[in-house]
Amino acid sequence: MSLRSRIAAPDEKGPAREDGHLVAVYRAKLLEEIDLAEMSSLAAAERRVRLERVLGHIISREGPVLSSSERSQLIRRVVDEALGLGVLEPLLADASITEIMVNGPDSIFVERAGRVEQLPLRFASNEQLMQTIERIVSTVNRRVDESNPMVDARLPTGERVNVIIPPLALTGPTLTIRRFPRAYTLPELIALGSLDEQMLMLLAAFVRARFNVIVSGGTGSGKTTLLNALSGLIPTHERIITIEDSAELQLQQEHVIRLESRPANVEGKGQITIRDLVRNSLRMRPDRIIVGEVRGGETLDMLQAMSTGHDGSLATVHSNSAEDALMRLQTLGSMSEVNIPFEALKDQINSAVDVVVQLARHADGSRKIAEIALLVSHGREQFRIATVTRFVPRPIGADRVVHGHFEHLPLPRPVAEKLYVAGEPLPQAFGVAEAIDVLNTRQAIG
Repeated sequence: MSLRSRIAAPDEKGPAREDGHLVAVYRAKLLEEIDLAEMSSLAAAERRVRLERVLGHIISREGPVLSSSERSQLIRRVVDEALGLGVLEPLLADASITEIMVNGPDSIFVERAGRVEQLPLRFASNEQLMQTIERIVSTVNRRVDESNPMVDARLPTGERVNVIIPPLALTGPTLTIRRFPRAYTLPELIALGSLDEQMLMLLAAFVRARFNVIVSGGTGSGKTTLLNALSGLIPTHERIITIEDSAELQLQQEHVIRLESRPANVEGKGQITIRDLVRNSLRMRPDRIIVGEVRGGETLDMLQAMSTGHDGSLATVHSNSAEDALMRLQTLGSMSEVNIPFEALKDQINSAVDVVVQLARHADGSRKIAEIALLVSHGREQFRIATVTRFVPRPIGADRVVHGHFEHLPLPRPVAEKLYVAGEPLPQAFGVAEAIDVLNTRQAIG
């Protein structure tokens, strides 16, 4: 098979192996000719330019005749192997990719626009994939081996990385890279069809009136994206503390303190959990606390903070419906070492949570607000919610695109009154005209 075939046909296992060998050969030749000490003193961009120039000379001197495109592709792949992450480098440079999933050396998937697709790319071997993984985890001072076969970390550039290797991963070393999400504004989310203008007005009123909001949804439903957009509604003069496992929020206010949890080191020491950070944040005089995701005992601390003076806080939780979100908060709160009766957690949740915003990811990859629900139960009674918005889908047609409309329902009177007293406009789409008339009458009488 010609060199052109070996370079241009990575979707066949045989050619892919030969191509990987070719890249390895020229990588070795390149390393023989460069001065590593000199390279380490150069900036990253200058280092790449220097390596490409040296490799170009090597190929001209020793290599076969190549077309300009074959030559450029070979040089890029060799330098990617020498400096970066090899096969993954062009994927990381593609802004349209939101997730990279490597299921062993022969299987690479990506997510674009909410849809997952397999790519005709491969690593040459398990060893090459492990070298790439080790290069990734070493940048965050972590290691991965049989004694520590799972790693969850954030790269300096913001991507979230999860690694799991044999013997736990039966298909070979598995790598998942979640890209740092772009910060969308609420108007941009309206343009994408995730919500409408009336919902924007309502959510803005909730945030400014200091309602405690829980954003709920499944994996990849856009919880962090919406949480970031909602945080943009917080007044600029307030002191905001964000707490995350992997720092993804990109708040634009000036008075923001960003906290990130820390895993244990290789000796199993030094771990700082979300719960530690939530507890510490209460001593930092926050106006608002934003927790990227509650998933354990920190839920109880968050609920207590929400109900004891830190109203207007926001958090996300994994669940499939607004009702499930409340039940999950109750379960997570019970994971605390504090011996609190399960039923007593209902009181905590009923007094702390005001709004649940449920997100859904649809078959076409679109993400929409499926429901906005208000918690109207009290004390230890069973959770009761009042849905004020829900997305009503139409049957999916031949184009496989999800269509539908947002249905708006009346706000409960106590919620309308709270918004009115806070000076927030009450959107007419939520059927509160009567409530406004009643409040105006009361004000006139008073």
